[in-house]
Amino acid sequence: MLSRARHLRRFTGRFAPRVCACLSHLRSNVALATVSVFALVVTGCTITLPQRSVVETPVAAVNSATLDQYRSAVAQRIIERNPSYVLRGTPQAMLRSLVVVSFTVDSNGQVVQSAVYRTNGDDEAESTALATLRRAAPLPQPPGKLLNSRGQLELFEDWLFNDDGKFQLRTFASPQAQTIN
Repeated sequence: MLSRARHLRRFTGRFAPRVCACLSHLRSNVALATVSVFALVVTGCTITLPQRSVVETPVAAVNSATLDQYRSAVAQRIIERNPSYVLRGTPQAMLRSLVVVSFTVDSNGQVVQSAVYRTNGDDEAESTALATLRRAAPLPQPPGKLLNSRGQLELFEDWLFNDDGKFQLRTFASPQAQTIN
């Protein structure tokens, strides 16, 4: 058995490369094991872990950001193509109607299907919502990674109507008025 002084010399002196070979001798003595760990640190032995990116963005998050950007582009197109129907400013406190439209867009931006998904039964508001969507076509082309196996993308948008028949889309809606006039 080697003395503590010899172990210390072995770890800190010219025998540092043989540290791994000497570790089997140190298992029987806890004190010597502590000294050996200290010696490893002092002699500059390091363990290098494989390098990985600190932040990895999940695919779902990328698709979510892309979907939000596409929804904004679609809403902008609807507003641009229907300026006389768009409400500028603050919507009234009690909206006349809320119409939710579901629609499907193909890879070229064509609306292949649209329907009222939810409404309060205001036929005029429903017709306006569907007509303004049709007038906005073709919509911007959706990113390929958002398309389903049929090469399509299904979306929803909310049309918020004031009493005068003008609307805002939920994507760009201003906060509603706080008081009823």
